[in-house]
Amino acid sequence: MAAISCILLVDDDDTTNFLNQALLKRMAITDTILVAGNGQEALVLLRTHCAPVASPSCPALILLDMKMPLMNGSEFLQAYTQRPPTENPAVVIIMLTTSLNPKDVEQMQGLPINGYLTKPLTRDKINQLLLEHFPATQARPQRDH
Repeated sequence: MAAISCILLVDDDDTTNFLNQALLKRMAITDTILVAGNGQEALVLLRTHCAPVASPSCPALILLDMKMPLMNGSEFLQAYTQRPPTENPAVVIIMLTTSLNPKDVEQMQGLPINGYLTKPLTRDKINQLLLEHFPATQARPQRDH
């Protein structure tokens, strides 16, 4: 059984989404990966997959890009927190950023997130995230082919 029932990747960069999906599949930590190109698409996916909230395709982890067109990470979080609590899953939200600019880090401090990671995602960063936020789980060893 996978460590996390479902992961939602929210990023406007197709290459980043492809690489993150490949890494998560290699690590075998989830059976279901949903992908949204911006915050608006992510909200639609949550409405679709989290009714009822207990659905196995409702994300337990959201990896959210900070800077996207249409609806960025901050705007997504604002809309997410305004949804009725019964429609929001118990989810770990990690903001992804390419910048550790003090201004960007300060902006993230006030957001309803569980933490942030710099891109690109790596096996070590995912393992640390699992240890910190999903302690009952462990990533499976990598299968070399």
